[in-house]
Amino acid sequence: MSRDDVVDQLGTIAKSGTKAFLAAIRESKSTDTPGLIGQFGVGFYSAFMVADSVTVRTRPSGGPHLGTTWTSDGQGTFTVEDAPKTTRGTDVVLHLKEDALEFLEPFRLQQLIRKFSDFVEHPIVMDETEEKDGTRTTKEVTINNRKAVWLRSKSEVTQEEYAEFYKSISHDSDPPAKTLHFAVEGKTEFKALVFIPAHRPFAMDWEEPKGGLRLYAQRVLIMDRCEEVLPPYLRFVTGVVDAADLPLNVSRELLQQNPLLETIRKNVVRNILSGLEAMKNTEYEKYVAFHTGLGAVLKEGLARDWSNRDRVAELLLFESANTEPGKYTTLSDYVAKMPEEQKSIYYLTGETAAQLRNSPYLEAFRAKGQDVLLLTDTIDEFAIPQFAVYKGKPLQAADRDDPKELVGEIPPLTAERFAPLLVALKSALPEVADIRLTKRLTDSAACLVATAGGMTANLERLMKKFGEQSANSKRVLELNPDHAIVEALRGLLESNPTDSRIASIGRLLLDQAVVAEGSKIADPAGFAKRLNELVAAYLR
Repeated sequence: MSRDDVVDQLGTIAKSGTKAFLAAIRESKSTDTPGLIGQFGVGFYSAFMVADSVTVRTRPSGGPHLGTTWTSDGQGTFTVEDAPKTTRGTDVVLHLKEDALEFLEPFRLQQLIRKFSDFVEHPIVMDETEEKDGTRTTKEVTINNRKAVWLRSKSEVTQEEYAEFYKSISHDSDPPAKTLHFAVEGKTEFKALVFIPAHRPFAMDWEEPKGGLRLYAQRVLIMDRCEEVLPPYLRFVTGVVDAADLPLNVSRELLQQNPLLETIRKNVVRNILSGLEAMKNTEYEKYVAFHTGLGAVLKEGLARDWSNRDRVAELLLFESANTEPGKYTTLSDYVAKMPEEQKSIYYLTGETAAQLRNSPYLEAFRAKGQDVLLLTDTIDEFAIPQFAVYKGKPLQAADRDDPKELVGEIPPLTAERFAPLLVALKSALPEVADIRLTKRLTDSAACLVATAGGMTANLERLMKKFGEQSANSKRVLELNPDHAIVEALRGLLESNPTDSRIASIGRLLLDQAVVAEGSKIADPAGFAKRLNELVAAYLR
């Protein structure tokens, strides 16, 4: 710069002072307010955050005599003097504050350069001193990598380069399952390089990582994890987005609410979902491995991303009552195989698929040739009910009392015969919401089902794990009128209404239903006692 350039450019900054500097930004009529980096000298002014004073030595072409030295402490004054300079160009010297001396440490400087400016096209160099055999040598070392992989054409980048870059930003030792490299041009322009991991990141086992992608503007890192361009249910994805025209605030920490970010987000999400669809359709075994570790996270999209929830639903894999253990079906396949008379998609939640396969709730479905999805992820209890409907088919919990097709029609004569028993058991078992007959069961004597607005047994267990000890809801006890125990209990009441065994066996049926649903019995000792009495009576 010439002397006049120094006075016009740097002098304006020094004269402004902090208050005037901020006022100038507020009063700017620019559509980019609060402004891009560079406007009003934002980048240069930040030097005073760590420096007591700044010295600039500069000269244009034309000879050493044109050199100028500018000095300021950033408080509103500055000095300019002629000072010969042997080389053309500009040197900026920061006189650091006492609390900023860490920035003199080579390692700290290298760390910051590699974090924020590793991909800047121009080389950033440091002098590196090495002492060997009493001889000290100094050499110039380039710190930044300069190779912004995402700015190159896909045809120019090898799979090894992609894998190396992925490992450097994800700290994963394995290559990614899918690499998505794309650019959007037109009114909105940006480039993105996104990686889908092959397995659940280890960090997710002990902490919940923030979602988002690295956000760059012209190769310079703006945010390490920009959540605005990636929804939380895709937080396992890593990568970068580089956009040239990002409006930033003065602190450079937060992005303005801007339509550009929403456009970037929609494009990124669309490409990620398309990548997952391609992997599911063409690399199924690889997709199964991915889904085993991250399917539960992906399911959050059913409740969080209303615009893409149908696409997310198509990506999900489920074990079901009709699949082999360890094999999967999809919602699309489930609907295609539904019997004509079946109106709903049925599911059952629990802790393990093995436990659910032996559940009494499946008995009637098996008898009708209907399938039931077996859901074992914690998120299922929250995401599936919010999704509610798939291709016009409502999703219905198999252990809820809503649908009449599950309970079945009880013949009037049967209902009349068992009515006195239901009345007696309701009196003996006040902890249940209701007791009724059902066609839901074929082999078991009894089961518990949630009321229309109540919690299922699995949800109640989950809430207690979360610390909600008051999460107790009354459920409905359903009895199978065709089962020998229920019929014998009815006959016992008919012959001797005051027999104490009626209440005892009724409670035994309730405890049995609690065990079958996977919950804990409130009185295990009492259950054991009643069971022993029953066995002893049978053996006599």
